[in-house]
Amino acid sequence: MTNTRIPARTRTVTPPPVAPAPPSARDRGTRLLATLFLAPTIVGIVIFTVVPIAGSVVLSLFHWNVIDDPSFAGAANYRETLSDSTVLVSFRNTLVFMVLAVALQLLIALVLALAVNGRMPVWLRSVFRSAFFFPLVLSAASISVVMKYLFNQDFGVVNWLLGLIGIAPVPWLTSENSAMAAVILVYVWQQFGFSFLLFVGGLNNIPKEIHEAAALDGATGLRKHLNVTLPLLSPTLLVASVVGIINALQVFEQPYVLTNGGPGDSTRTVVMVIYESAFEQLRFGEASAVGVLLFVLIMAVTALQFRLSRRFVHYQ
Repeated sequence: MTNTRIPARTRTVTPPPVAPAPPSARDRGTRLLATLFLAPTIVGIVIFTVVPIAGSVVLSLFHWNVIDDPSFAGAANYRETLSDSTVLVSFRNTLVFMVLAVALQLLIALVLALAVNGRMPVWLRSVFRSAFFFPLVLSAASISVVMKYLFNQDFGVVNWLLGLIGIAPVPWLTSENSAMAAVILVYVWQQFGFSFLLFVGGLNNIPKEIHEAAALDGATGLRKHLNVTLPLLSPTLLVASVVGIINALQVFEQPYVLTNGGPGDSTRTVVMVIYESAFEQLRFGEASAVGVLLFVLIMAVTALQFRLSRRFVHYQ
């Protein structure tokens, strides 16, 4: 009978953890330098963003007219806000404005970016880029003042041009049916330059080899843009839509200057209600409550966009 020798179980010895080396003087200097560079931005965000948001939340729980001492109101400001028909109409107008303005802004910016990115001289491409971006650097209030004259029903240039082709004068700023359209057109004319530059940059980052391969497979024209360009441009489209929606939900200058929220309340937006409640009626608690609700709406819409982006955004 053969004796089989069973080896003894080996014991694994775990070496003691090695303590990390202390940071060198150079590493400490790099961290300190990075902290010094980031400090102004962090301090600015805290002072001008975090503190005002926290102050608005606290102020929304009080009744305060600046003259008298604040009195605690609890959730009364929110109940009053949600039952105010003017506030509800302003939220509806803001949502309608957001959908139409952002959709038109992204569409125009994308079409123009595709056109500028096509075959044309470099100098002409630079001229178009500068021309399309120029309205964005101008004051929204000053642009709205000029546009108010252009859209005037009696002596505005827009109606004069329409009259040349036989169209009767349109009451752009005095009719509930057309006032919102005029505000949207003015807003989009000023804002689409930002999305345009984003799309131009995104198109330049798409490798030419991909378009060449798509052309060999028979993808041309609209089919190429739908099946190749848009999926590759989807990250840029996400950024443009997020920024566009956030800006559109806070629109103020255009409707305030062009129509002052009218006719009636057809163009009154949420930020206009905040301004009127705080600085015209001295109801700072109610204005803060509306501001908090707008902040929650912006955060919810942004979160929904990033949630949907998991399905529709494709990264290379």
